[in-house]
Amino acid sequence: MKITSYEVDKLNDPTGIITGDRYEFLLGIEVPEDDELFDETNSLDLRVILVIEDSEARIVQYHFINRSNGKVLDFGLEEEEEAIVLAFCKEHYNDII
Repeated sequence: MKITSYEVDKLNDPTGIITGDRYEFLLGIEVPEDDELFDETNSLDLRVILVIEDSEARIVQYHFINRSNGKVLDFGLEEEEEAIVLAFCKEHYNDII
């Protein structure tokens, strides 16, 4: 899996119920042909919710989306892939435009 593009937004909690800061990432991804997620159109996104709390970062939710039709795909990240995504998000969560 290769991250080819990304967008990031900070999520606001107007109620103040949720602790920590939450960021939503929309990652454009490319997967190799031998991966079960492979799509010839290469139109896959990964939506990730990252929480930063007490200097700790963690992924609290993610799902794959078929970019061409908006459908959520029922696949999970492997441990190694999740570590790559977490590292990427930690590096870029302050890149809000």
